[in-house]
Amino acid sequence: MHYRQLGKTKLQVSEIGLGCEGFVDHECSYTKALIDLAEKNGINYLDLYSSDPHARQSLGEALQGRREKFYLQAHLCTIWNKGQYERSRDLAKVQLSFEDLLKRLHTDYIDVGMIHYVDAVKDWQEIEQGPLLPYVLKLKQEGRIKYLGLSSHNPEASLAAIKSGHIDVLMFSINPCYDLQPGTENCEDLWADESYARQLTNMDAKREELYNLCQSQGIGISVMKAYGGGDLLDAALSPAGRALTPVQCLHYALTRPAVATVMTGAHTPQELEAALAYETASDAEKDYAAVLASFPKISWEGRCMYCGHCAPCPKGIDVAMVTKFLNLCKAQKTVPETVREHYDILAHHAGECIGCQACEKRCPFGVKVTANMAEAQDIFGK
Repeated sequence: MHYRQLGKTKLQVSEIGLGCEGFVDHECSYTKALIDLAEKNGINYLDLYSSDPHARQSLGEALQGRREKFYLQAHLCTIWNKGQYERSRDLAKVQLSFEDLLKRLHTDYIDVGMIHYVDAVKDWQEIEQGPLLPYVLKLKQEGRIKYLGLSSHNPEASLAAIKSGHIDVLMFSINPCYDLQPGTENCEDLWADESYARQLTNMDAKREELYNLCQSQGIGISVMKAYGGGDLLDAALSPAGRALTPVQCLHYALTRPAVATVMTGAHTPQELEAALAYETASDAEKDYAAVLASFPKISWEGRCMYCGHCAPCPKGIDVAMVTKFLNLCKAQKTVPETVREHYDILAHHAGECIGCQACEKRCPFGVKVTANMAEAQDIFGK
């Protein structure tokens, strides 16, 4: 298992995480088996959004004696009402649900407390201006949550929250189809057939801004819906009309700026095994470029997808990484010190480019790599 730092937190998290679908399906019968498999394979990051008392209880029991081996990303603002999960902004209900969460998980703290499901800018503004934000900040001050997170499908709502300075971790839906779509307050637009009926070109600008802002400000991203709810794995269901493998979906998400971990929504141990195959997959198995280039009505022309087809460079330049740093600076319209530091420690820099264009001949998306290297040299000075 490979581990990544979760933004500027002190958490080193497994790049493959475990979502809570398996904890709530099958009457929670797979919970212990999933936790056993996670521990065996080095998964140390878990997500629990459900407020189902049975799901919380079964996870708590599965974690007995090994709580410290896992980081828990658990969601605030989820309550259980008449046998149903609900999102709530009612402070009294949120408080009761949080106390129930700790009790059933047999713990006195949560590593990342997620403000759950903020898909509208107005919703974030009401959270920020009302009693809810002071409450969760107090939990953080007391150490009952170590870091504050927010889950969202909408880049505009996420940007508003990130810019507030309160958020440490963002849980966001990332895959090569959703990344094409503009932010809306209805997450179902992300997979609606009509959203893909027109010609789509390159990543939505707000999504790109969000990922780059998170990278520059040290906001770690945990990914949800990397498989698009499973639709991307089936050509008949995929919004793009093409199927990807679990490994390709995971690699796409893990190559986006600021991403630290992907919460695989494994319903069974077998599905978790399929995600774990990423850790031993070959570069060819991880390669998503050919599939993306074949998407009908979707064009990534001229857009670096960080797929790595540009390698190897005869001068040893990590072209994809240099391009990622370049894009971060262009998005921020400045050179953040952290980006400069990371660029400086690269073994080879853009100024070493000899303009052979071998990388451009291999690029599935027609990126003008030589021009990017020249621009990077101008920005970074070497």
